[in-house]
Amino acid sequence: MSRQFINPNRRRFLGVAAASLIVSAAPLPPSRPAAASEGPAIRPFRIDVPGAQLTDLRQRIAATRWPEQETVDDRSQGNQLATLQNIVGHWGTDYDWRRVEARLNALPMFMTEIDGIDIHFIHVRSRHENALPLIVTHGWPGSIIEQIKIIDPLANPTAHGAGATDAFHLVIPSMPGFGFSGKPKKKGWAPDRIARAWTELMRRLGYTHYVAQGGDWGAAVSSAMARQGAPGLLGIHINLPATVPSEIAALLAGGKPAPAGLTEKERAAFNALDLFYRKYRAYGAIMGTRPQTIGYALSDSPVGLAAWIFDYNNGELERRLDRDDVLDNVTLYWLTGSAASAARIYWETAGQSIVLSAAQKTSEISLPVAISVFPDEVYRAPETWARQAYPNLAYFNEVERGGHFAAWEQPALLSAELRAAFRPLRQAL
Repeated sequence: MSRQFINPNRRRFLGVAAASLIVSAAPLPPSRPAAASEGPAIRPFRIDVPGAQLTDLRQRIAATRWPEQETVDDRSQGNQLATLQNIVGHWGTDYDWRRVEARLNALPMFMTEIDGIDIHFIHVRSRHENALPLIVTHGWPGSIIEQIKIIDPLANPTAHGAGATDAFHLVIPSMPGFGFSGKPKKKGWAPDRIARAWTELMRRLGYTHYVAQGGDWGAAVSSAMARQGAPGLLGIHINLPATVPSEIAALLAGGKPAPAGLTEKERAAFNALDLFYRKYRAYGAIMGTRPQTIGYALSDSPVGLAAWIFDYNNGELERRLDRDDVLDNVTLYWLTGSAASAARIYWETAGQSIVLSAAQKTSEISLPVAISVFPDEVYRAPETWARQAYPNLAYFNEVERGGHFAAWEQPALLSAELRAAFRPLRQAL
């Protein structure tokens, strides 16, 4: 990880005034690291990007060599030129990185070395007694920026219409190769290894009982923790579950039609996955086979990086999220130079899909599993497939709105889902 983001003479957190910059109607609750965080193994972290890097970014954007316009009237060839130029024009002029830098610095952030690599994480403790520790994992093309909006609703529930008994202590780490975490120098950092690192992180923070949550790759990591029987882990919540049966996966891989006998919801899931694999998942095939090659382009061109991220799932981020929220995330990838290292998680898993039950070994998970299905996700996981995939499915709910980036797009709704899903596990303590 580049040390230029750490100012060693400024080992303090922003005060109450800075905390008001967090995207939340209410101020954050007082936060402090667990007692175990005060040891030498865990050190405070602060972002302080040199101004020269921001100047360089704007200069590179201004010097972009653009391709010609697409030859169609839709985005079937990818990002449309006029739309991307509008986004990038704002990024290179009016966009303000210091705004999100202040929002992140207002949170308690730390760094610790686990398994030979630096792990960056946010650690917010609720003021409420008996708050349940929760580790939340992002995916690609996301980062910790995805989770900013769920911090206050989960740590400070009484300010958001929920009860104090629904409070969480939050641990939000950056996966290896992502954001401010270190970049693996050797292969082997697949979800199983990340899961073991997260187990050590929670132990190091002094948590003896906790739960885990994730979408996208975060779902794979959380599932791996459950499959490994991480000490202290009570259960998991995922919003991109691996429910696709092997026989369905084989048909999709071979471009075959849906089999007879599917229910309406199962057929809808099959069709959505078929469309996604045929038209919208080229990024996964490239990063799963040639992450280093695409990494050269993404590390050299900020506009190329923005196009790569904004194009996810046929432009979902462009359609459903605030433009500056996405640019915060793209800028984080750029400033940390993490496009190639983040892409390698696809190579590490040999192109295995995170929605296939067999690939994620869901039958080996005995801990309680909770699933929330957002209607505009890559596919709407049918409950029939979910119950077949997860032996101990303790909670299943189809919510009324939202897509792949639930924490980003629907923070209040996802927070309500987590409260409901984990409430029975609190009662068991």
